Amino acid sequence: MNGEDRATGGSAGDPTAIYDALSEEIGRVLVGNDDAVEHLTIAVLTRGHLLLEGVPGVAKTTLANLFAQASGLAYRRIQLTPDVLPADITGTTVYREHTGEFDLQRGPIFTNLVVADEINRATPKTQSALLEAMEERRVTIEGETLELPEPFMVVATQNPIEMEGVFELPEAQRDRFQLKLTIDLPDRADEREILERFDADPSLGPTDVSQVVDVDALLAARKRVRDVHVAAPVKEYVLDVVVATRDHPDVVHGASPRATLAFLDAGKARAAIRGRGYAIPDDVKALARSILVHRLVLSTDAELSDVRPVDVVEDVLEAVEPPGMDPEAVPAVGDGGRDATAGDESDATAGDGSDATTGDESDTAKE
Repeated sequence: MNGEDRATGGSAGDPTAIYDALSEEIGRVLVGNDDAVEHLTIAVLTRGHLLLEGVPGVAKTTLANLFAQASGLAYRRIQLTPDVLPADITGTTVYREHTGEFDLQRGPIFTNLVVADEINRATPKTQSALLEAMEERRVTIEGETLELPEPFMVVATQNPIEMEGVFELPEAQRDRFQLKLTIDLPDRADEREILERFDADPSLGPTDVSQVVDVDALLAARKRVRDVHVAAPVKEYVLDVVVATRDHPDVVHGASPRATLAFLDAGKARAAIRGRGYAIPDDVKALARSILVHRLVLSTDAELSDVRPVDVVEDVLEAVEPPGMDPEAVPAVGDGGRDATAGDESDATAGDGSDATTGDESDTAKE
C-alpha cells in the first residue's frame, strides 16, 4: 500500500487505519518502535501528553519528529537547559522602535506537537511554564490569554542516567503526562537492521517519511474513540487498580483521579486502534505501567529496599482480579473497524473470564 492509499484510508477517521499507516511509514526509518508509535497515536487521539525516557541515542526526539511528519502535525523542538526561561517557551512582547508599539512574539509552544527535549534539565520555574499549556491548552503572556492550536500535544524526553545538572519533575508535572514510556536499547536483530539501513542510506531521517495522515483524519478519529463503549465491569476494574495503588504499603501517594481518566481515554483509544468498539480488561492491563509508574511516590523504606514503582504496579495487577466479560453484552464493532473475532484473537478471547488475565499476553509483554 503506497503513501497515498494510506493517507486516503486515514482520512476516513478510522483509528485502525491511522495507526497502521503511521506505524508502517515510521517503520521505514526506525526499527522496533511499535510500542512508541502506539503510545503517540493514543495520546494524539485522546488529547494526551507523552513522557519518553531512555538513554541517549535511542531516537526519542527523532521518533517524535517522524510522527509529526507522518501525521501532518506542525512540529517544534525546545532544547531545555538550565538557562532556558519560561518566556523562551511561551513567548513575550517585544517593543518595536520603528512603530513605538509592543508586538506579541509567540514562543515555540504554539504548534501541534512540541518536543520538550531533556525536560529534566530545565529549572522548576521553566518546567512549570508547560503546566498551563498541557492542562488548559492555552498560555498567558503579559496578562493576555491565548489559545493553543488544535491538536496540541507535548512529548517530553528525559535521560535517566545523568544526575548532575538535572531537576527531577515534580509530582504535579508528572501527573499531567497521560503516558510514560521507557525506550530500551534495541535487541541485536533490530540493531543489525539499523546498521544495514544506514549503511545503505547514511542520511536516512525524517525527510524520508511521507505524510500519510492529515489533521482532519485525526480529529475525526477522536470522535470515534470517544464513542468506544466501556462496560461497567471494566470501569470498576480501573477503579480497583487505581485504589490499590493508594493502599499499597510501599506507596505514600498513589495514582490520582487524573490517572483514572487516563485509563478511560487511553483504553478507548487502544480498543479503537485494534478495531474494537468496546474496551476490555486487557486494555487496562496493557496500559497500567505507562499510566501508573510515573505517578507513584514510594515511601523512603521502599526506596531504600530498592523497590521500584514498576514493581508496585506488577503487584497491583497480580492482586486485582480482572472481571469476566459476557461476550453477548459487548456492542458490535463499528463500521471501518477490524473484526475483533478475526483480526485480534488475543483481545477477543479476553472476553472469557478465564482468559481475561492472560488473553493478551503479547500486548502485555510489549509494555
